[in-house]
Amino acid sequence: MAVRIGTRAAAAVGGLALLAGLTACGSDSGDGEGTKKSGDPAKNAIAALQLASQSTTKQHSAKVDGTTAMAGMTSTMSGSMDWSNGMRASMNITQSGGGQPGASGKAREARYTPDAMFMNLGDELASSPQGKGKHWMKYDYATLVEKAGPSGKFLKDQMQNTDPSRAVQILIATGKVREVGKEDVRGTKATHYTGVVNVSELAQMQSKDLSKQDLLDLQQQLQQSGMETETIDLWIDGDNLLVKKREQADSSQGKFDATVFYSDYGTQVTVEEPPASDTINFEDVMPQG
Repeated sequence: MAVRIGTRAAAAVGGLALLAGLTACGSDSGDGEGTKKSGDPAKNAIAALQLASQSTTKQHSAKVDGTTAMAGMTSTMSGSMDWSNGMRASMNITQSGGGQPGASGKAREARYTPDAMFMNLGDELASSPQGKGKHWMKYDYATLVEKAGPSGKFLKDQMQNTDPSRAVQILIATGKVREVGKEDVRGTKATHYTGVVNVSELAQMQSKDLSKQDLLDLQQQLQQSGMETETIDLWIDGDNLLVKKREQADSSQGKFDATVFYSDYGTQVTVEEPPASDTINFEDVMPQG
């Protein structure tokens, strides 16, 4: 039971990190310079994305929904998130496939605060010997760092410093972006941009938004997962806001494909921690080691 519960909750923590964006970095965006049209299509695309990064970050919150597929497992998530001061989010998560126990296709509630993630595992957890009558499992990020080492540190940074413009900033840093054209995204007219991130070049990229350490940490994390390149597709609406993002890559665990939609920017997000009396820490449930 402990392994089944732990697998599902761990996937939820990582799933939202991937849904929100792969990078872990500061959220200070560009100042809008370089947004004038030039004769270089790539420069024009980068200028447009710089404006989108700035506009998207300033909104601070949005409704999100999306799907992440990897290693035969699919996670769908919907809810709202606020990245104004750390990351707060309220999500419903459904996991299926991949041969993983517990990926039953049943929707479960997850809450994210700047310091921890909580997942409601219901009576399955409460009725288990390890659950001790508790329904919520808590993943404290500091404890995750202690237990998981570098990968846990990366995840902690990711969850505490997440906003939708991160993928925009990475694509800008590559310097290799092209405009695909105008497309419809759920009834909204948007401009589609695409680019390929070469993982081996990440640490050498130049960015006003991402530090060298940010890029080095991301490079190491992606290389550990077996990724060599990642394709990022972004859709920006007429208000210079990110409305859709898709990230695709091959990894040592198989193909990774994540799509997320953003809407209702500026929405109010309220997240309360579950009652302590109904919560148990993940390290108290998982087997030692």
